[in-house]
Amino acid sequence: MTDAVRERFERFARDEAPGRSAVYAQWAEGIVADAELQTVLARISPQHRQPPLVFAVSRLRGAPVGEYAAWRAFVLADAEGLVAECERRTVQTNEPLRMAALLPALSLIDGPITLLELGAAAGFCLYPDRCSYRILDSRGAERAHLDPAAGPSRLELTSVVDGVLPRLRVPQVVWRTGVDLAPIDVRNAGDRAWVDTLTWPGEHQRAERIAAAVDIVSADPPRLLAGDAAARLAELTASAPRGATLVISTPGMLVYLPRDAREELIHRIRATGARWVTIDPARVHEGWGEDGFAVGLDGHAIADADPLGRWWEWRTDTEPDAA
Repeated sequence: MTDAVRERFERFARDEAPGRSAVYAQWAEGIVADAELQTVLARISPQHRQPPLVFAVSRLRGAPVGEYAAWRAFVLADAEGLVAECERRTVQTNEPLRMAALLPALSLIDGPITLLELGAAAGFCLYPDRCSYRILDSRGAERAHLDPAAGPSRLELTSVVDGVLPRLRVPQVVWRTGVDLAPIDVRNAGDRAWVDTLTWPGEHQRAERIAAAVDIVSADPPRLLAGDAAARLAELTASAPRGATLVISTPGMLVYLPRDAREELIHRIRATGARWVTIDPARVHEGWGEDGFAVGLDGHAIADADPLGRWWEWRTDTEPDAA
């Protein structure tokens, strides 16, 4: 069991934390060489032992953000509470920037749209119509700038795009609903604290995006329901108003499901007849490839992408104006 803990945190330290959080990289590297910490973390079930979740829970419970030794001492002293809290929490990536990577897929869907997000967490990605989008090339030159109908938004999402730039447009969303096993209400102080700890130390721009998204969501809260996405899918799609195109969104959530549950949910999504947009590891879908992440529309990969939306690249085998 401790081997699985060491391997997971080693992969996180090597592949996921660099460039995002020096603090989390240091903590993960410390765990890799710390048999006592591995034994503590092995008590957490695998689906609740993801490094970002463990680290966020520790911070929520008061762990100091700094050197590994101080964090380690806190975790050992709080082991019972940490294990119990991790078991009741799930990985929730509240990243508004994912809407920038979803924009090319949404631009191919005729509007107006009704938007249903599975695994919505705080619902930040239910507002693609309330953001400004800035597209840069890898040298920093601006290629495109889009604002919502109401004018420039405080929540400006910047992505790097080289190569083909397809036709982009800000969608018109007339209904927005999300479902999550543990939905987050950012108007609640405890939930807002959880959102803040889910932002990795050192991610200052992300913290600014989330603060802007919190303002948008607080001013016009979405319908966020608690429950299993697969179990409630038929009910939720039936509740969407007619006269608009229903779009189901699953950015970043499918990878956390066991394979059988993931395949069952995908089958149910396809059976609804709705349009479907997502960002997933390519290996999760047949025909998408084995490496990296991709943006999908109706089950087809249309762009390679950073999982959090920092960059995307149109796939050359996709027509710029159709999918």
